Amino acid sequence: MTEPIQVLIVDDEEGIRTALTEILRRDGHAVTSAASGEEALERLRDTGFDVAVLDLKLGGRVDGLRILEAVNWRWPATAKIILTAHGSLDSAMEAIREGVDAYLLKPVRAQELRQAVQQVLNRREQRAARVAEPPEEEMVVRSGGFEADLRSREVLLDGVPLDLTVCEFELLVHLMRNQRRVVPPPELVEVVREYECSHLQEARDIIKWYVYRLRRKVEPNPSRPRYILNVRGVGYTFKP
Repeated sequence: MTEPIQVLIVDDEEGIRTALTEILRRDGHAVTSAASGEEALERLRDTGFDVAVLDLKLGGRVDGLRILEAVNWRWPATAKIILTAHGSLDSAMEAIREGVDAYLLKPVRAQELRQAVQQVLNRREQRAARVAEPPEEEMVVRSGGFEADLRSREVLLDGVPLDLTVCEFELLVHLMRNQRRVVPPPELVEVVREYECSHLQEARDIIKWYVYRLRRKVEPNPSRPRYILNVRGVGYTFKP
């Protein structure tokens, strides 16, 4: 028998939590809810979920972006869906930078929520399938002092392990594999977030944060990058 999908719902409005829980339970998912950011952090301490549905604006000291950050570091395989009544571009962009798989505006219709959950689960399966695709001889990507093991998802730089998130790993490996060309921002966004970004400026705004964080972990001097270089107006290239 197939294990039910584990879903965490975080919203400080009881009526919304109840409605979302009922919708997803009808679809056969196992749902856990949290009424605050603090309660969500407590639940995430020892338990991983397949999907997290997070209100962006929570009352209290811990908001949705803080929960999102915690999920990314503690349970990087969890698919993230943000709900918010504040549908500004700024809030959407900030959520995407932190690693959101879907973004929905309140009030959310039942069908919209179901579709979003199914889409993020499908993307996760597709990513897992792609990871399993390379033949044995291609399971390790090497370039200069970098060595990326696609099985263990570990990267070594001059023999020293790097502590990378899932998104940072995907970004670095793609740049390593394409070091002979300049990779445009929309392509990198699709690799990192599986998000087809049709606007160049939006893609630049999204990917620059991932590049910034990756440089802090791989560059001897992040302010004067040696490996991950920006080609103004075109994209990024990797120089081993």
